[in-house]
Amino acid sequence: MATPRILLVVGGGIAAYKSCELIRLIRKGGGEVTCVLTDGGARFVTPLALGALSENPVHTTLWDLKNEVEMGHIQLSRQADLIVVCPATANMLAKMAAGIADDLAATLLLATDKPVLAVPAMNLRMWRHAATVRNVETLRAAGVEVVEPDEGMMACGEFGAGRLPEPEAIWARIAAHCGIAPPPAQQPLPLAGRHVLVTAGPTHEPIDPVRYIANRSSGRQGYAIAAAAAAMGARVTLVSGPVTLPTPAGVDRIDVETAREMDEAVKRALPADVAVMVAAVADWRTLHVAGGKIKKRGAAPPALLLTENPDILATVAGDPLRPGLLIGFAAETENVIDNARDKRRRKGVDWIIANDVSGPGRQSVMGGPVNTVHIVTAAGTEDLPEMPKEEVGRAIVERIALALAQ
Repeated sequence: MATPRILLVVGGGIAAYKSCELIRLIRKGGGEVTCVLTDGGARFVTPLALGALSENPVHTTLWDLKNEVEMGHIQLSRQADLIVVCPATANMLAKMAAGIADDLAATLLLATDKPVLAVPAMNLRMWRHAATVRNVETLRAAGVEVVEPDEGMMACGEFGAGRLPEPEAIWARIAAHCGIAPPPAQQPLPLAGRHVLVTAGPTHEPIDPVRYIANRSSGRQGYAIAAAAAAMGARVTLVSGPVTLPTPAGVDRIDVETAREMDEAVKRALPADVAVMVAAVADWRTLHVAGGKIKKRGAAPPALLLTENPDILATVAGDPLRPGLLIGFAAETENVIDNARDKRRRKGVDWIIANDVSGPGRQSVMGGPVNTVHIVTAAGTEDLPEMPKEEVGRAIVERIALALAQ
């Protein structure tokens, strides 16, 4: 087959973002792609993105008179060599099994005489529900190839079967369907099969309903490390304090506010192969949180009684599920290396990554775009030059991959 023609139906799920990479792989492998974007899919990816990647018009509605005159949905359903539904939501599988034709995607799937490959992605309970199991059996009996989803952490925070397979695996199935040479085997990514736990951002410790104790951390360094670990193939769990950053691609994010919430989230995320504890956790919290706003009365400020927060890093170091490589961070204002070495010994961790946040010119480190870090281990100290935090993140993750490979 000279040029395999793929009709890609993009369903409405968070995994829809992976359709962009799938289009790139199909095009790179010599295929042609035409996209049908459902209303739900358009909540996650845009027609502009799919059109730019496929270099073909994106079809979104059954009621486009121009398209119906020029092509029609029947012709659209039959001109492809293979129809791929990715992601195939529980709702889409149900409509396919029942023969419902209430939108463009469902109609062309009912009208096609070409092979169909469905790649499900949904919550594990939805995947295991009797209705979905029944629908999948019906579709397979009708000749639809339904791919088993991967196991892993869901966007909802649960773990199990339901994750969309990686685009490379889907492309291999497409290539096999179309009778073309399978893509060349790729070297596994350095952190493939590893679970990396990252904490990031500040914690907010409430004083009353409108005030809290916090710090200047933006979360950028932790998010950069999480993004770099995911790009190197790791399954990444990011426990994040209150920040304004978007979740990095391929990262499972858990949002918390206080140190105690972060402590519990970290415990639930174990076991992990690596933990990188970047979060600037507040050392103290108020002993009592006022139920109402504390009023300014008189000249004397209110007295705040403080109590110590959990030491999350030390707790993980002593946990029976302690990661094989445990890394802490230290933001210091003096004696940076000496304090970092002392912290590494006291906390019982493998590495401490220290940086200087003191003085003029250093105020941009917490919350700013650049960082200068020192990696303190039992073998010594490695000083990295000032770099954007994204590059610092990649440098740290590269060293993590090397350490795990030894």
